[in-house]
Amino acid sequence: MPSKGTRIAAQRPPYLHDLAQGLERFFEPRREDCPWCSGRDLRRRLHTTDLIQRKPGSFTLEQCHGCGHVFQNPRLNAQGLEFYYRDCYDGLNERAMERLASSRICRKLYRARARALVPFGRPSRWLDVGTGHGHFCSEARSIHPTTRFHGLDRGEGVEIAARTGRITHAYQGSFTDLSGQLAGRYDVVSMHHYLEHTIDPRRELAAARTALRPGGHLLIEVPDPQCLSARLLGRWWVPWLQPQHLHLIPLRNLRGALEQHDFTIKAVDRREPHVPTDLVAAALNLLNSALPGEDLPWLPAAPGRISRLIRALAYLSAAPLLLALFGLDTLLAPLARRTRLSNAYRVVACRN
Repeated sequence: MPSKGTRIAAQRPPYLHDLAQGLERFFEPRREDCPWCSGRDLRRRLHTTDLIQRKPGSFTLEQCHGCGHVFQNPRLNAQGLEFYYRDCYDGLNERAMERLASSRICRKLYRARARALVPFGRPSRWLDVGTGHGHFCSEARSIHPTTRFHGLDRGEGVEIAARTGRITHAYQGSFTDLSGQLAGRYDVVSMHHYLEHTIDPRRELAAARTALRPGGHLLIEVPDPQCLSARLLGRWWVPWLQPQHLHLIPLRNLRGALEQHDFTIKAVDRREPHVPTDLVAAALNLLNSALPGEDLPWLPAAPGRISRLIRALAYLSAAPLLLALFGLDTLLAPLARRTRLSNAYRVVACRN
């Protein structure tokens, strides 16, 4: 495989060609009403940039005063989504995402998600939507050893998940497009930090209902936009994740939508889904945005030796602070899980 530097150099011309045509073409017209309740009392919640990849552009999240729904406005169109997702989870960042998904924290979260279904029986067939490289399914098999795990995702990672044996069957494409051929096949459909990435979350819920057998369970986990940490940390709160997160859904709204799609809510949990990294992740966002960039193909040229040295020294100097913040996140986790500091929630619903 060519080195990362070689791949970056090869991808710089197509990225710069895309950027030369202007960023305006990546956005739909701004909408005047809420996509969840059609209310027109909208307020700007956040204006930010791409803090992770540092691709050019700025993004606005607005909040509906009526229902509390938070959404990207104006929203990326299909071209924009392709541009900003490119090299985010696959491609140049594939190895980084592999390391993150294999980390101890993530593996612990995966097992907790799998245990959430234990009170509802042992499923025979489980479809994980937005499965990525299938790490959740690999961990969940230790909790549900007789279950056959299938995965669905738009990216190439789902094929890697099948080749590595983390899932037994892969579907690559849109869940809403594929749900018809999956009708009634699954005992469980899971969506872990997936709905916030979708263009129309309600259609995704309808697709889940189609794929589930009667009496099957839907497991959803999403960031909580009503989390106190989101207000305290502002644009540095990682779950805002612009521009990938298009919708951030308050629990009340999701419950109502599930009931409208003929689901019965079986369990709600704000404690266990909390990811105890708010402080250290916000510090990393701030540090990454303030320092000279890495060698990235969407930048006109590779950074010089001085820029690379400044970046390396800054991260080295910040290491003790980052470790301290990670320790503080861990120390505060029991408190966060019992208060509005919890940054995510989980819902288990049964198809009637």
